[in-house]
Amino acid sequence: MTDTDQPATGRRDRKKAQTRAALTAAALRLVAERGLEQVTVEEISEAADVSSRTFFNYFTCKDEALTDDPALDGNPVVARLAAAPAQVSALQAVRLALAESIDSIQADRELWRLRLTVIAQNPALLPRLVAGNSATEQAMVAVVATRLGVGPDHGHPPLVVAVAGAAFRTALLRWATGDDARPLHDFVDEAFAAIAGGLADPPSPS
Repeated sequence: MTDTDQPATGRRDRKKAQTRAALTAAALRLVAERGLEQVTVEEISEAADVSSRTFFNYFTCKDEALTDDPALDGNPVVARLAAAPAQVSALQAVRLALAESIDSIQADRELWRLRLTVIAQNPALLPRLVAGNSATEQAMVAVVATRLGVGPDHGHPPLVVAVAGAAFRTALLRWATGDDARPLHDFVDEAFAAIAGGLADPPSPS
C-alpha cells in the first residue's frame, strides 16, 4: 500500500465507524421513545440518513444495532489478557485486559446509559447481549487456564472469569444509572478490589 492509499483507508474506516455509530444512536433513541416492537429498520435508517441497504452492511437485524458495540469486541480483550504480565494474578490480568474497553465505554457514557435503559425496558434483548459475552468468556477461560498452568477442566479459571464478568457488569450498571459522576474505571477498580479482598461485608452505617 502506498502512502497516498493510507489516508484514504483511514477516511473510509472513520466514515464506517461514524455510520455505524449513527445507526446505533438512532436505534437506541427510537426504541427508548416508542418501544422495541414499534420501530423498524427503515425508520432507524431514515433517522441516521442512510438507506436500509446500508443498515444491513453493518447489522443483521434491529436487535443487533441495539446491543452490539465495538467496545464489546472480545478479540482484543482476549489478546490483552494473553499479553498481561505473568507476575500479576489472574483476576488482575482480566482487569488489565478490560482497560481499553472501559475507556471506550467511558467516552460514550450517554449512549451506554441509553443502551442499558433500553435493555432494561426490553428484556428480550438480554440473551443477545449475553450470547456475545459467552463466547468471549470461554476464550478468556482458556487463556487463564494457560496462564495458571492448569487443565481445561480445572474450576478456578471459569470462576475467575465469571466473577470478573459479574464485577464488571455491576460496576457498569452503577456507573450508567446512578448519580455518581466518577469515571467507570473507578467503579470497576472498586468492584475488583472488593473481590480481591475476599468480598468482606461493608461496615454497618453508623
